[in-house]
Amino acid sequence: MSGRLFVVSGPSGVGKGTLISRVLEAVPGTVLATSATTRAMRPTEQQGREYHFLAPEEFDRLVGEAAFLEHVEFAGQQYGTLRSEVERRLADGSHVILEIDVPGARAIERQMPDAVLVFIAPPDMEDLKRRLVARGTNSAEDIETRLRIARNEMGQMGAFEHVIVNDDVDEAAGQLIELIQAALK
Repeated sequence: MSGRLFVVSGPSGVGKGTLISRVLEAVPGTVLATSATTRAMRPTEQQGREYHFLAPEEFDRLVGEAAFLEHVEFAGQQYGTLRSEVERRLADGSHVILEIDVPGARAIERQMPDAVLVFIAPPDMEDLKRRLVARGTNSAEDIETRLRIARNEMGQMGAFEHVIVNDDVDEAAGQLIELIQAALK
């Protein structure tokens, strides 16, 4: 039996990773697909766990081979979802969760129309800015770039079948878990 594909999208810093980690703990058979990126690895990250960290030349080669379901440049770096990883995990019966940006989610929707798309929204832009600053991993310039992109992404929220506002992490996680469990029935 094949698994289901869930795409969780929304602005950088909105808490997608935190919510997804709660789903992975609560819903048996769910796995997070590991995206590929050309950005530098952060000190707490490991190759193949948070991302497949690739040199730009390798990433470009894979783009040329149509190895990605979607790929995008974001904040000066390349990100993409490897087709082989998603298809392998779905074939194994796992329920795959992708954590990707809005354009990537729309690309996945075109290629895999059975995917369940969920948009995670901040309560407001000031809250999102506070979260990005509190992470302590981005420069002031990078934060401004991410906020500019987030405003555009928020304008596309209506194209998603499901929207969850992450105002309270426990409540938002519960909503996401319920949504996924209902889709699996």
